[in-house]
Amino acid sequence: MIQTVRGEITPTDLGVCSAHEHLCIDLSRIKKDPDTILDDVGGMEEELRRFKASGGQAMVEVTNDGMGRDAELLCKLSETTGVHLIASTGFYKDPFLPEKSFSWNREDFAQHMMNEINNGIEGTEVYPGIIGEIGSSHNEIKPIEEELLTGAGIAAIETGLPVTTHTTLGTMGVEQVELYSKLGLTMDQLIIGHQDLNTDNGRVLAVVEAGAFVGFDTIGKNNYRPDEDRIRSILFLFEKGYGSKILLSADLTRKSHWHKHGGIGYDYVLNQFVPRLKESGLSDQDIHMLLIGNPARAFNRKAMKQI
Repeated sequence: MIQTVRGEITPTDLGVCSAHEHLCIDLSRIKKDPDTILDDVGGMEEELRRFKASGGQAMVEVTNDGMGRDAELLCKLSETTGVHLIASTGFYKDPFLPEKSFSWNREDFAQHMMNEINNGIEGTEVYPGIIGEIGSSHNEIKPIEEELLTGAGIAAIETGLPVTTHTTLGTMGVEQVELYSKLGLTMDQLIIGHQDLNTDNGRVLAVVEAGAFVGFDTIGKNNYRPDEDRIRSILFLFEKGYGSKILLSADLTRKSHWHKHGGIGYDYVLNQFVPRLKESGLSDQDIHMLLIGNPARAFNRKAMKQI
């Protein structure tokens, strides 16, 4: 089963799914930029309706504690628009961690996440369907991030939820896999994020060869990497036999990313990127796997370990 903000659904009911997004977020405490605040509820509804009109049926909302998460709002948005939303538990990365967690160790992080998984997010009746996005810094995993990543892994092993990660500019994905492998996490429970920003196809290949999923989840952010390069990397993974390990999304985090402010919107992957994948040689069956089959497997809750 897959846990959405309105209850469990079967994997086949998830449908076309955007695997890594933010609807409501506030990173301005660190970034000092009002563009990094998404708090326009009407704008969220408008974007979700456009996403649905383009064929989108589900979205994984990975805004967590310290990033401006609003679980009750997600529930209302899902009810209003009819889009399945999956909420998250966890924390982001340094320096975005909330003050309460500055001195926490892996056990503290794990207990916090397991409490939300078992009892609801912040006193609500909304239960997270994923642990994430749990992050590391550029070219390093800081000590507090190692504790956080490990705590997320402990919680995942105990509860069966998948873990989705943040890798700054695509770095440290292999190291994240090694950390979780040593911890004993089942690799098909793991999604290594932002691997479309990793220009080293060999390192991305190492992640999927280990059994983890990879997020090609900053699609449309051509200031980081052109989409044509993302397509070449996707085709490379398909050629190697790992198309079943790729998850797609755009990871919108700014007002300027929304249609009403001149941005690409959450429907960009479906309306702009997928047609280019087809033009590049992927079949309808391949596209169905990327948009429906892969998310259904990645976000399906595994059997829980007895505590």
